[in-house]
Amino acid sequence: MATQPDSTLEAVIDSIVERIGRQLVVGLPLGLGKPNRLINALYHRACEDSELDLQIVTALSLDVPQPGHWLEGRLMDPIVERLFGRDYPRLDYLDDLRAGRVPDNIRITEFYFQSGAALGQSIMQRRYVSSNYTHVARDLVDRGVNVVMQLVSAPVDGRYSLSCNPDVTLDLVGRLRTQADWPWMTVAQVHPDLPFMHGDAVVDPEFFDEIIEADPDQRLFGLPRTPVSLQDHAVGLHASRLVADGGTLQIGIGSLSDALVNALIYRQHHNRAWRQLVDLLGKQRQTIEEHQPFEAGLYGASEMFMDGFMHLYRAGILKREVFDDLDLQQRVNAGEHIEQAGSGAIMDGGFFLGSGEFYEFLSKLDARERPRFRMHGVGRINQLYGGTETLELAQRRHARFINTCMMVTATGAAVSDALADHQVVSGVGGQYNFVAMAHAMDDGRSILLLRSTRTGSDGERTSNIVWEYPHTTIPRHLRDIVVTEYGVADLRGCTDEECIQALVGIMDVDFQDDLVDQAKQAGKLDPEWQVPDSARRNTPDHLAQSFEALRDDFPEYPMGSDFTDIEERLIPALQRLKRLSASKARLVRALFRGRPGDHVEALARLGLAEPATLRERAYARLVAAMLDE
Repeated sequence: MATQPDSTLEAVIDSIVERIGRQLVVGLPLGLGKPNRLINALYHRACEDSELDLQIVTALSLDVPQPGHWLEGRLMDPIVERLFGRDYPRLDYLDDLRAGRVPDNIRITEFYFQSGAALGQSIMQRRYVSSNYTHVARDLVDRGVNVVMQLVSAPVDGRYSLSCNPDVTLDLVGRLRTQADWPWMTVAQVHPDLPFMHGDAVVDPEFFDEIIEADPDQRLFGLPRTPVSLQDHAVGLHASRLVADGGTLQIGIGSLSDALVNALIYRQHHNRAWRQLVDLLGKQRQTIEEHQPFEAGLYGASEMFMDGFMHLYRAGILKREVFDDLDLQQRVNAGEHIEQAGSGAIMDGGFFLGSGEFYEFLSKLDARERPRFRMHGVGRINQLYGGTETLELAQRRHARFINTCMMVTATGAAVSDALADHQVVSGVGGQYNFVAMAHAMDDGRSILLLRSTRTGSDGERTSNIVWEYPHTTIPRHLRDIVVTEYGVADLRGCTDEECIQALVGIMDVDFQDDLVDQAKQAGKLDPEWQVPDSARRNTPDHLAQSFEALRDDFPEYPMGSDFTDIEERLIPALQRLKRLSASKARLVRALFRGRPGDHVEALARLGLAEPATLRERAYARLVAAMLDE
């Protein structure tokens, strides 16, 4: 292990080439842990030297939002500077991938994309690897990975922490040590802002072959918090009925997860109002449903550790302790008081990624709290293999593994990663792992969240519960619980007919009859079966009426906002304008009805309060019209 506090990035690359050779297969962590400036230096070295063969294998290459229109730029530029700084080191290979100008001696391969980033991008689509999260380390070794690069936290008591990304790195290095018969090396760069995280993430200096102490000059990538619609809040409310006190929780990121966290906190602190709203929605009670506040609390076991767990901890919900001793854990599960109480783990994660507030929360954990939030490899978090299954089952009691999907078929298969033409939207990640793990537990359940409908760029609504789809992420034989804004469908152990009937019960009313007709034509549904009257209330209007009295308790940004009040109004307005641009007739009507004088402050934020050109005057009227909707 060589520590080089004053080494330049070019010197590090020289060292890599000298040790490994001119055929480099570089494994980079998912998300936050990429040392962007080092990666860019290596990428440019290969761009300039066609004899250097470079393959980068990674996932979730985070990028600063890029405007697609000058008006979007006026809105986004100040936001981007505020969130990421003026000189955030973007990954240069992303621009070249999108422009189709990556040199022939360089290949970029990913197993998970930032959502939607690869749509329509041929090279990215062609070089996508579909793999379970727990299989990625294996696949990297099969591809001959010989360089591993990662950001790490500063050392504590002589040891380092893989911090945000032990997820694949721990499993990968373990496999390389036992399987690789080729030269390989690990390179770490210390990031002063990465928190020292406990658990298996803590490693000795000898874990690395090269440690770069120089500041990477790279702000931690903070994900902007997204708005949560009323539709999302309803999904979250229904899902919050299914989470068991004294149980285990896994969740992902996004507006549906934010809605769930908000609903769990509402159940905890406003239990009477939460119960009234659940009753008002009038859905059938589920066998695993619970309505009481969280007295024993929850333990988090999730590949992704993110803002939601921070909010659950602050709300007094994330508090159930686990211990890495089977006898001790069984005594705790039996309700016995132990002298070690207060020292157990309450959160075990594989990687973390979130907002700036979340990173600040992690950095401020005190000496008592910090060891209770642990980070491990996904080989430990995402499955029940490895010889400690009995302990993990005892720790993960009453597990609720809650993920999101894009569509569900009539017989319960889920589509989570790609479109009908196999264009990949994101990736499989660990979703299959957690679904399969739930089925391996006597008291575990997989819960998939989705909106019952989506609205296209043309304004047309489409059902997300469909008769069939060309491919699926979760097969129908692993169907379990599905939740939409209209309720809960418990599909585990159901016949195909029972499955179809349950899903019709949580569909939007506009699409129920077509699905029922298809099912009857296929012989999967009794010809005499009729949609229940209760399902005929599955309308957006009924949802709005149910939430009306408590709407302030279910805000658009329940987890906090990274935007000003004016920006929160402008973002959806410009999104509506973008959808409207598909119809010239609708654009003309908007142009005539827009009243810029009613929105001076908002237009000033876009530099349109005093438009200088005919184009700016037209856009001022269009934006004003969108703000009125």
